[in-house]
Amino acid sequence: MSLKGMLMAAALQGVTEARARIFGHVLNPLGKRSPHKILRKKLIGEKIASWYPDDIKNEDPSVLAREEKERLAKLEMLKRRGKGPPPKGQGKRATKRKK
Repeated sequence: MSLKGMLMAAALQGVTEARARIFGHVLNPLGKRSPHKILRKKLIGEKIASWYPDDIKNEDPSVLAREEKERLAKLEMLKRRGKGPPPKGQGKRATKRKK
């Protein structure tokens, strides 16, 4: 291999390493199997779920009350526009049976 070819290969390797550092890629010049693909996946399972704190919605009654109030307000707005749910027994399925 000539000197020019060696310099070109070294420059190309340096560019490849820099690109990997900048974009957060894993450099694998030999093409061997690595565990990176497995480690990159999201963690799953009971052990992982137990690590995170419980959801605040399930604990705090004020949050539950606020969400219920928001739901009722939205339902009221939809009813005023005529887009709310129909009274019981007058929905799509009930009208299909009557025909």
